[in-house]
Amino acid sequence: MPHDIPLITTIAAALGFGLVFGFIATRLKLPALVGYLAAGILIGPATPGFAADTVLAGQLAEIGVMLMMFGVGLHFSLDDLWEVRRIALPGAVLQIAAATGMGMALSHWWGWSIGGGLVFGLALSVASTVVLLRALEERGILDSFNGRIAVGWLVVEDLVTVLVLVLLPPLASSLGGAAPDDGHGVADAAVPLWQTLAITFGKVGGFIAFMMLIGRKLFPWLLWQVARTNSRELFTLCVIAAAVGIAYGATKLFGISFALGAFFAGMVLRESELSHRAAEESLPLRDAFAVLFFVSVGMLFEPSIVTEQPLKLLAVVAIIVFGKSIAAYLLVIVLRYPLRTALTVSASLAQIGEFSFILAALGISLKLMPHEGQSLILAGAIISIALNPLVFAAVKPLERWFGRNAGLAAKFDRSADPLAELPMSVPQEHLHDQVVLVGYGRVGRRIAATLAAKGIPYVVAEQNREVVDQLRKDGIPAVAGNAGEPAVLIQAHIARARMLVIATPDTFHVRSMVETARALNPGIKTVVRTHSEEEAELLRTERAGEIFIGEQELAKGMAEFVSEEFAHAQKGAAH
Repeated sequence: MPHDIPLITTIAAALGFGLVFGFIATRLKLPALVGYLAAGILIGPATPGFAADTVLAGQLAEIGVMLMMFGVGLHFSLDDLWEVRRIALPGAVLQIAAATGMGMALSHWWGWSIGGGLVFGLALSVASTVVLLRALEERGILDSFNGRIAVGWLVVEDLVTVLVLVLLPPLASSLGGAAPDDGHGVADAAVPLWQTLAITFGKVGGFIAFMMLIGRKLFPWLLWQVARTNSRELFTLCVIAAAVGIAYGATKLFGISFALGAFFAGMVLRESELSHRAAEESLPLRDAFAVLFFVSVGMLFEPSIVTEQPLKLLAVVAIIVFGKSIAAYLLVIVLRYPLRTALTVSASLAQIGEFSFILAALGISLKLMPHEGQSLILAGAIISIALNPLVFAAVKPLERWFGRNAGLAAKFDRSADPLAELPMSVPQEHLHDQVVLVGYGRVGRRIAATLAAKGIPYVVAEQNREVVDQLRKDGIPAVAGNAGEPAVLIQAHIARARMLVIATPDTFHVRSMVETARALNPGIKTVVRTHSEEEAELLRTERAGEIFIGEQELAKGMAEFVSEEFAHAQKGAAH
C-alpha cells in the first residue's frame, strides 16, 4: 500500500469534513455551503493540525466549476440570453464599472497603485454564477423571468471577466506591474494592444462559431447515439466527458476559460431532447464537486486578516453586499423593470466567487496587487457567500415594506414607464369581456394564438418589457409589469374582463392577482396554471378558480388520444 496518496487524502478529507460541517450548518439553520467553507478553513494550511494539498484541491475545484457551469448551460439557452439582453448587457457592464470604481477609490485611500486598485475593484464586482445557481435552485426561481435575468446578468459578467483576464497581462507594465514572461503562459507585453484584442476576439468568436455550427449538431447527436445503447453508465459518462472535455478543449485550443467552455457545452447539449436526463444524471457528480469547490475556497482563507485588518475587511464586505447591490438595484429601476426584479438581481449580486479568485491570483502574479488584497478578497468572498442566503431572505420583507408604502414604491418602481400603461389607441371592444392573459411564455403564446384564432379579445400582462414592446408592434394590447401589483391588472382593464388566465410559471403572486381581480370584478372567472399537486392544493384552499396541472393535462391528452385510436380501431374491425 503506497503511503504517498495526496489526491485520495485530499478528496477524503474534503468530503468527510464537508459532510460533518455541512450537517452542523444545516442543523443551525445555516446554508450547507457555510459548513463546507468552514471545513476548508479547518483543513487548510493556515490552521494547526492536518493540512490537505492546496494544489490538488484547487484542481478539483476547477472540475467543480466546470460541472456546475455545465449545469448552468443546461438550464440557460442563447434564446434566454437574447431575451434579457436589454437589461443584462447594459446592467452588468455599468454595475461592473460602478463596483470597480468603489474598489479603486477604497484602495487609493489605502495607498495602493492604480493597477492594484483596478484588479481589486474588478474582483469585487464579479459575482459567482455557481453560488447564484444554487441560490436560485433552492428557491425554485431558476426558470422564472427574474431568474433568467439574474443568470444572464452574471453570464455577461463572466464574459467581461474573460476579456479582462486576457487584457491585463499586456497592460500590466503601464499599470505599474511587471510584464509577464513566457513562464506565466501569457501574452508578451511587446504585443500591441490592438493585436491582443484582435486575437482575443478571434479566439472567442472561433469557439462560439464552432459550438454553434458544429457542436450544436454533433454533441446532441452523440448523446442520442449513446442513449440508444440503453446503458445508464455510458450515458452518464458521455455527459461528464462532454462537459469536462469541451471545457478542456476550449482552454487548450481557443484560450477560453474552463468555466466558459463548460457553460457553452451545457448550452449546446440543451438542444438535445435528452437534456433533462443529462441534467439529472450529472447532478450527483456536480453536487459532489461543488462541495470540493467550496472546501478549496475555505482552504485559501487566512484567518489572521480578520484580527489584523478588521476595518478594511468590513469595508470590502460593505462594497460586495451593499455597494454593488444598491448600484444594481438602481440600474434595474432606471431600465424600467419591476421592483421584484430589481430586488432579485440585487440579492443575486451580493457575493463574489470563483472569477474573483482568478483575478486576484493574476493580479498577484503580475505584481499589480499586494498579497493583502488577495486575503481581503478571499475573506470578503467567504463572508458574502455566507450572508447571501440572508440577503435573499430579505427580498420578501422588503417587497412587503414597499407594498405598505405605496408612494415610495411608486417613486422607485418603473417611474414614467410608457410600457406600464395601456395605450389610449387600444379599441374599446378589446377592453370589454376580454381575457386578461398573465404571462406570454411557451404556454401563454399558445393560449394567445388560440384566442386570436377564435376572435376572442385579450390583453397580455407580461414582466419582460421586450416582449411587451414586440406585442404592441404586432398590434396586440399588452402592459409591462408584475401582475401581482394591482396597478398592472388595472391597466389591463381587469374590472371589465370576463376571465383572468394566469399562464406564468411563477405562482408566488397568484393569490394577490386573484384577490385584485375579484375585488375589482367580483364575477370574473380565473384559470391558473401550476406544476405540482402541492401547489394545486394550496391554490384550491385559496379558491383560485380552475386549476390546471401540467402533468395531469399531458396525461389526459395522451389518454384521450389512445382512447380515440382504440375506438377507431374497434369501429374498423366491426365493419
